[in-house]
Amino acid sequence: MPQCPACGAEIEQSMTACQKCGAPLRERAPQDLTGFSDKINDKAFKKYIRNSDLYSAVFSVVLAVAAVIGFSVYGWKSDEMDNPQAFYIGCGIGGMFLLIALVQIIRRRSRRDWDGAVIKKTASNKTKKVSTGGDEYRRERYTEYKVIFRDDRGRKHAFTVDGDDTRFNYYSVGDRVRFHGRLGAYEKFDKSHDTFVFCAACSAVNAIERDTCELCKCPLLK
Repeated sequence: MPQCPACGAEIEQSMTACQKCGAPLRERAPQDLTGFSDKINDKAFKKYIRNSDLYSAVFSVVLAVAAVIGFSVYGWKSDEMDNPQAFYIGCGIGGMFLLIALVQIIRRRSRRDWDGAVIKKTASNKTKKVSTGGDEYRRERYTEYKVIFRDDRGRKHAFTVDGDDTRFNYYSVGDRVRFHGRLGAYEKFDKSHDTFVFCAACSAVNAIERDTCELCKCPLLK
């Protein structure tokens, strides 16, 4: 991390003045925002992936233990179900939580990187049932946004978002992209006309002038 020449405080390359002492900082040359970033190899991303796997594992263990204890107590206090039946059900549900976490971790680690291009974008109006409490439901309209890619091997990929067109509008048909499998993130080759960029780790939206994500502090791919 660069430092302010006046006070030594850590600064970001996009700053024009130090936030601590207010000293003006030397202007930098305009950044080339074309090309895939080599910042993907930064150790911050490896740490983020390790932490994501750890959080998934810890959360699933907590849920599994809670299920076993909860059903065991229920079997002890309730007249509707006795132990060890309640205990076995708790173990089954707890095992399901552990299995879901394991599948998520394996899926993250097995996704492969690929290069490709945006070939199609669709926006469809749809409806879904939303609970209003009890057994009552109402129909709610929403827009389903989908961006379709074709990788250089000819395989199609897509992501879908409901109701929010920010990511949908970020891409144009014909854009070259790189998919970073371990992070599940799409990086555009040409960001020269963009005013913001998505964090490859946490998906937060950041101003294009920033060098690190405001939320998770991982480098921005630009």
